[in-house]
Amino acid sequence: MSEWHTVCAVECILPATGVCALVAGHQVAIFRPSAEETVYALSNIDPFAQASVLSRGIIAEHQQSLWVASPLKKQHFRLSDGQCMEDPSHSITAWPARVRDGQVEVAV
Repeated sequence: MSEWHTVCAVECILPATGVCALVAGHQVAIFRPSAEETVYALSNIDPFAQASVLSRGIIAEHQQSLWVASPLKKQHFRLSDGQCMEDPSHSITAWPARVRDGQVEVAV
């Protein structure tokens, strides 16, 4: 069963960027694609490079979905579910995320 964990205030994440947080022992990349209070949470570990870098990736829109491009090997992961565009066998974990009372929360 998942439990909601408060990570930070939403204004601590600049629009069109991501941050990394340790949530219940998991390195979580939290993305805020726009000035809206919509956030996404994915594993921060790039499965191709085995490096903790996805929070520093570039957010892009493709085929009406939001993706993050890994800064190392450039694979794209869909923000909504962690699906890898180039190789579905390397998809990553996605967790529910929300903004509640101005605070970013992730369910792990």
